[in-house]
Amino acid sequence: MKNITHYINGEHVKGTSGRFSDVFNPATGEVQAQCPLATQAELGRAVEAAEAAQPAWGATNPQRRARVLMKLVDLLNRDMEKLAEALSSEHGKTLPDAKGDIQRGLEVVEYCIGAPQMLKGEYTDGAGPGIDIYSMRQPLGVTAGITPFNFPAMIPMWMFAPAIACGNAFILKPSERAPSVPLMLAELAEEAGLPKGILQVVNGDKEAVDAIIDNPVIQSIGFVGSTPIAEYIYGRGCSNGKRVQCFGGAKNHMIIMPDADMDQAADALVGAGYGAAGERCMAISVAVPVGDETADRLVEKLVPRIEKLKVGPYTAGNDVDYGPVVTAAAKEKILGLVESGVKQGAKLVVDGRNFNLQGYEDGFFIGPHLFDHVTPDMDIYKQEIFGPVLSQVRADSYEDALKLAMDNEYGNGTAIFTRDGDAARDFASRVNVGMVGVNVPIPVPLAYHTFGGWKKSAFGDLNQHGPDAFKFYTRTKTVTSRWPSGLKEGGEFHFKAMD
Repeated sequence: MKNITHYINGEHVKGTSGRFSDVFNPATGEVQAQCPLATQAELGRAVEAAEAAQPAWGATNPQRRARVLMKLVDLLNRDMEKLAEALSSEHGKTLPDAKGDIQRGLEVVEYCIGAPQMLKGEYTDGAGPGIDIYSMRQPLGVTAGITPFNFPAMIPMWMFAPAIACGNAFILKPSERAPSVPLMLAELAEEAGLPKGILQVVNGDKEAVDAIIDNPVIQSIGFVGSTPIAEYIYGRGCSNGKRVQCFGGAKNHMIIMPDADMDQAADALVGAGYGAAGERCMAISVAVPVGDETADRLVEKLVPRIEKLKVGPYTAGNDVDYGPVVTAAAKEKILGLVESGVKQGAKLVVDGRNFNLQGYEDGFFIGPHLFDHVTPDMDIYKQEIFGPVLSQVRADSYEDALKLAMDNEYGNGTAIFTRDGDAARDFASRVNVGMVGVNVPIPVPLAYHTFGGWKKSAFGDLNQHGPDAFKFYTRTKTVTSRWPSGLKEGGEFHFKAMD
């Protein structure tokens, strides 16, 4: 078995709680490691180390901090294969998906190399008689992040890269389902020159989460996960006076207009709906064709593409389109929702319930599913499935399709496929969703823009990465200064105070 530890003050530390969580190989169903679950005292030791290390790091000039991130980018590229292997073995996603996970995190690290520019304040010369006003952005101190299993590299880097670029210390509580890569990232950061105590990893469950929320030294918390937990962390964290940003669940709709390129739309839906086994907060889980003719044409295009999908372990390389889901419990929940869809009257066009992979019978594999004639009152529409299940909801008109996306309680991402620029512009302007794609199925912005949803998909007023990250991980101090004027008399300066 792998030896999973905490990473505190530059050292791998064994857990002392006596409590562990099993880490599975999703392809075989075997337990490959046990992840220690931290106590409040263990979290406290990481906080003490962070609090001791942060002042010197915060006083380091931004350019020198950026050089550490430059070196980290080199190390991430050097170890890309090793990181992807570790990630796939615990998550189950294919190696290309795992490398994409790492790459999108790496791009945020690259963006944060620009910290010296992003941290510049403002200056007004002569705001009044002899008065200057200037502002500066200063680090918060000790910060923390709680990240999900589905992106074990990307989302930690989305959080810790801007946090440390701004001069903070950062404590990461990753998912106990996929803990290895976060530990590797902390090691690489120190190899890049990051001082001990600035980036630490504490594994755990709710006890560790509550310890983070309630610790008075920790100034901010970032979270990505389900909406109920996002609401809990946001409410309790804010009541403790912390700065908090929490990102929750999603139910992303893709509108397909009658004039859309159906081959392009079908290819996009297959990639966005089934890639990474649907375990993405930006996955498209609802297709909304406008008009029955459009719906029939779309299904005709989708079915052969879905039936050709290859499901298997990441070790099969490029021959696999997607792998298993992360745990047996996740598989059971997904299949339970599929059964509910059948019972509630949706038409199961592609049925993956009996999927079986020879030699991997104990793995957490699920075949692809496609539902048609889904209605908004069905559980498969209302709940985030987080699996390889695509639901088609037919809309009579563009306005009906738009209303579906707008009335949904989630507002993470959405897309429209059309050749009509006016329809696309109207949709992008009116839809109450945080990230919109026009002929782009998964509209995740690049690192220099911000990532964030609306409604019950996000809690807090600032998004992840991009300029918002530098605002979230700093606070502004504004200085108003006045100096007495010097009047030269007889070759000497005499200073006269100003009224």
